[in-house]
Amino acid sequence: MTIDAALGRGAISAFKREGDGATPLGDLEVVAGFRRGGSLTHAPSAVPLRRVGKADGWCDAPAHAAYNRPVRLPFPASHETLLRSDRLYDFVLVLDWNIRSRRRGRGSAIFLHVARPGYQPTEGCIALERRDMIRLLPYLRKGTVFRVSRG
Repeated sequence: MTIDAALGRGAISAFKREGDGATPLGDLEVVAGFRRGGSLTHAPSAVPLRRVGKADGWCDAPAHAAYNRPVRLPFPASHETLLRSDRLYDFVLVLDWNIRSRRRGRGSAIFLHVARPGYQPTEGCIALERRDMIRLLPYLRKGTVFRVSRG
């Protein structure tokens, strides 16, 4: 099966840094998932998808102890809001980039999520068209590995 995907605006990098917009080079393992609430975001999934709400965020502040971790909003340091109005985070799989062996400044919030129209570049994530994401969810499990390579 071949599926188109959007990658980071900063291309693919073996030296991922916070804010560079690059998708990290390497093997990215699925470690968790979340989804927007509501009937339009229900899809069968082999990875448990936690429903997110207005108080859910993800810390992207390298100097903070919660760096590259989910946080509750309001949150004092720099963060991403997980309940987005643009629907990109309707379905999200969290990829193990800098999570298990976390290093400050090496990048945060590397997800597999829904793509923008026309596969516009991401901030470093991997993004799929919504229908492809829904089609894949039943087959992806915790531990599934996405290999990001050049050419």
